[in-house]
Amino acid sequence: MNTLFWTTAITWRAALAGLILLIGSLWLSISTFRRHGARPSIALLEALRSIIVVLLVLTLFQPELVRETKEVRRPAAVVLCDISGSMETVDVVTNNAAAVSRREWLESRRPAQFWSSLEERYDLSFQDFPEAVVTNDPEEQPGTDINAALERVMLRSDRLRAIILLTDGDWNQGRAPIFTATRLGMRNTPVYAVAIGSDRYLPDLELEDVHAPAYGLIDEHVSLPFAVQSRLQRDVSTTVTIRSSAGVVASKRIVVPAMARVQEAIFLIPQKEGEFEFTMELPVESDEVLPDNNTRKFSMSLRRELLKVLIVESLPRWEYRFLRNALVRDPGVEMKCLLIHPEIGIGTGSDYLAAFPDIRDELSQYDVVFVGDVGIGEGELTVEQAELLKELVQQQGSGLVFLPGRRGRQVSLLSSALSDLMPVTLDELQEGGFGFGVEAELVLTSRGRDHLLTLLASDPAANQAVWNSLPGFNWHSQVIKAKPGADVLAVHSSTRNQFGRLPLLVAEDSGNGKVLFMGTDSAWRWRRGVEDTYHYRFWGQVVRWMAHKRHLAHTEGIRFFYSPEAPKRGDTVFLHATVFDETGYPLRTGTVDALIMDATGRADRIRLNPEPGGWGVFTGSFVPRSGGECEVVIECPGAGRRLVTRMNVESPKKEVTGRPARFDVLREIAAVTRGRFGEHTELEEIIGDVALLGEMSPVEERLKLWCHPAWGALIVLLLGVYWAGRKMMGLI
Repeated sequence: MNTLFWTTAITWRAALAGLILLIGSLWLSISTFRRHGARPSIALLEALRSIIVVLLVLTLFQPELVRETKEVRRPAAVVLCDISGSMETVDVVTNNAAAVSRREWLESRRPAQFWSSLEERYDLSFQDFPEAVVTNDPEEQPGTDINAALERVMLRSDRLRAIILLTDGDWNQGRAPIFTATRLGMRNTPVYAVAIGSDRYLPDLELEDVHAPAYGLIDEHVSLPFAVQSRLQRDVSTTVTIRSSAGVVASKRIVVPAMARVQEAIFLIPQKEGEFEFTMELPVESDEVLPDNNTRKFSMSLRRELLKVLIVESLPRWEYRFLRNALVRDPGVEMKCLLIHPEIGIGTGSDYLAAFPDIRDELSQYDVVFVGDVGIGEGELTVEQAELLKELVQQQGSGLVFLPGRRGRQVSLLSSALSDLMPVTLDELQEGGFGFGVEAELVLTSRGRDHLLTLLASDPAANQAVWNSLPGFNWHSQVIKAKPGADVLAVHSSTRNQFGRLPLLVAEDSGNGKVLFMGTDSAWRWRRGVEDTYHYRFWGQVVRWMAHKRHLAHTEGIRFFYSPEAPKRGDTVFLHATVFDETGYPLRTGTVDALIMDATGRADRIRLNPEPGGWGVFTGSFVPRSGGECEVVIECPGAGRRLVTRMNVESPKKEVTGRPARFDVLREIAAVTRGRFGEHTELEEIIGDVALLGEMSPVEERLKLWCHPAWGALIVLLLGVYWAGRKMMGLI
């Protein structure tokens, strides 16, 4: 039912001002009429002025035309029910003290007898959210969008009196619920938010993350970092195991403190080539409520690779000799040396090069390059060769290891392109470094204790004991500090400056590759008493860590890798392909395409862009839209090159069980809409409050005449006519 009426905002000040204005205008009009001979035209003009004054006085009174609509139909009430995945959490305690899932409790409250008092007064309806989504991705899950659910109810009903929201408040999609809650508050539609579940974590031990590489090498240590989150009120000593189809292949004993998160790594030593599925498991504790989150599955390709290494050195010092021996005896490494002796010239031998590989296709075959105590100058490296090494690292994804020596020739590298790759700042005034009579040791940093390079024992405590027992050194390089962004893995045991302890083992990413700085020349002494155990393992890990990305996928004529190595749906994945032509030289002209087919059969074709520098590098990116295994095909028709590989895309779950209900979100919704918040035990009281709500307030629509553009335009128009009339009569 609609009712029309006028309202004003008359105050005594506005009334007095209007009266004075009207009296003054009337006196002025009469005086003007008499002064100009009482002509009819003057009377019309003064009447127009009086009308304008009346309109201005009315504007002072703020007149508004109000249409009031009173709803005569039965009001509507909606019960919004959350049926998302998080509602499967078992944390609702009933009267008989038996815990049930949030979803089970919600379903038990659907029968009509719970809502009979509301059905007598309202048109009551139930609506579930989130709504079902049709998708081709079997792993796609609808998220919880409380804001969209509230907005949908608000827009579908013009006689909505109240909303009862039954949910755990765990929204993970869309805008914050406060947006629509604010609009509902302006419409005088209260939301009664009923929190289902507990606002505390359930007793649980969860295997959260497993970061597995895409591939591993046979007979080498493969590091598998993982995280365990404890929600138990006690310390837990447990064993993490990795299983394959052949049974348990690795295990590790860990201790998880009460209510803490622990990050560890377990090591797998592959023995057989092929594609394998693995499962990492945690035993289920007796007081755990959620046993389903104690396992994680991952896949990994296991294969043999021959890594190519180049050592560039000047003097055949002890560090060089034992490093060379370690790499020669490593069955997974093919090593070449370039010995640039300052007095007798280039060294010769079966594994020696006669000159530095100046051609890009020759240099690009090396996965790791060790640069010893050599610099820029006559009979050593040239500026052009330093530039090639920089491009090898940043474009080809190779590794570069700086091994300074007592000649101090690496200082001269700071005037070349390799200065950008150096992960530390050197003191150019101390070319020869620092020697001392007292032996010092390398001390692992917090970052170094967890790094693959410094892992000389599988157990963290045993690894620390190994480093504490290693022989020390009597010389170190002229290091000042590590550069921003570099990872300091080990520092000097005693020497420090204004920046802290001297960083002597420093790693850093550079472009597509990695760099490592070793600031001592005594790693060969680690053999004392234990022979090759730690010395060989350390340098073997260095080579494999630095070369890992280059061997992600390759075939004749194409080398391909992508980043991140374990992408998730929605991540931007960067593609990097190095293509060689039919003669084996880096491809300079031609097109390279990437065809990516996901698990749903959907295909994306991406044209990779050539990178400058002449290394045959082509790059691109894409965003995976679904999880699962993708097939990646890299094609270069002009060079007759084609590579087929696989990429596993993780599909993160939007809905997670075991999280606490979000009481804060529901309290805010209830407060903004002037409703009520309550826990699931208060549902009957809330139903009673909704049943006692007053009648719906009439809906008012106001036409504010005093500030309407048309009202102002009318006054301006009349003023214009009045001024024109006075002009025509010669009064101006």
